[in-house]
Amino acid sequence: MIVIYTIALVLLVLWVLGLVTSFTAGGLLHILLVAAVVMVVYQLVTGRSVG
Repeated sequence: MIVIYTIALVLLVLWVLGLVTSFTAGGLLHILLVAAVVMVVYQLVTGRSVG
């Protein structure tokens, strides 16, 4: 489960850097960020242990 948190954190940092520096990699980064947040919320709601 720590991998999911790491992915979500990295995507969040990249997203914030993209907003601050006006550098954007397109909609792909936003889609990946949403996917990572959805996965983390799903893990928290279901309480399932991965690994």
